[in-house]
Amino acid sequence: MSVAITTAAPTNPAPEGDYVLEARGLSKSFGGFHAVRNVDLKVKRGSIHALIGPNGAGKTTCFNLLSKILTPTEGQVLFDGQDITGLRSAQVARLGLVRSFQISATFPHLTCLENVRVALQSSYGIAYSFWRSLRALDSLNDRAMQLLAQVGLKAQADLLATELSYGKKRALEIATTLAMDPKVMLLDEPTAGMGREDVEPITDLIREVSPGRTILIVEHNLSVVANLCERITVLQHGEILTEGTYGEVSSNPDVITAYMGGVDDE
Repeated sequence: MSVAITTAAPTNPAPEGDYVLEARGLSKSFGGFHAVRNVDLKVKRGSIHALIGPNGAGKTTCFNLLSKILTPTEGQVLFDGQDITGLRSAQVARLGLVRSFQISATFPHLTCLENVRVALQSSYGIAYSFWRSLRALDSLNDRAMQLLAQVGLKAQADLLATELSYGKKRALEIATTLAMDPKVMLLDEPTAGMGREDVEPITDLIREVSPGRTILIVEHNLSVVANLCERITVLQHGEILTEGTYGEVSSNPDVITAYMGGVDDE
């Protein structure tokens, strides 16, 4: 697991014990298969925290539990001290826990501006007002353009999402996530499928949008993890194997063995 790069330093230090997202004894079974088992996870406010592990380790299932796409078999999820275990994904998104997906979830035949504006409609309480004229939504244009500028897409505002390169589509997805004004962003494989030329800009973008919020990231690219994340949790067979800085986990013999002996992806 050797990666010759500089590891991340905390960019938004939080008081010791100030955790914005917690999992307590989190478990998920599908029939007799235990995808996640007794996971205790604490994500410090203002941090960039990674969830990594070999293929099939339970990362995606854990992410789905935290974002309330799945309901746990056992355990609790706490957000800002509130038990959100029984809430739905839309409810926790309104609280400020917003998740992106490994596959881009933008509308391909809307422009970049329109994609961000749709996301803003939810924040402004008009999410279901698609019958309105476009002119009625012009008040959202200024904020949408600010968000596009923040992710480097201002010049592409009038392009259809389907016309963007893969890396720029992921940047657009981050803009739509930011439109929800999240306290915590859950980013699922933000650099998956990218060429080297796109990985660094997206890594820089995640760092640039991190001030004032917390980011939990599932990511296979260990160079990205090492550059971004001050805390890393390693899963194996649905359980936490270890946790620490990149230097600590990458030199852990159990982690090295787990990666060398990874199984099929979930």
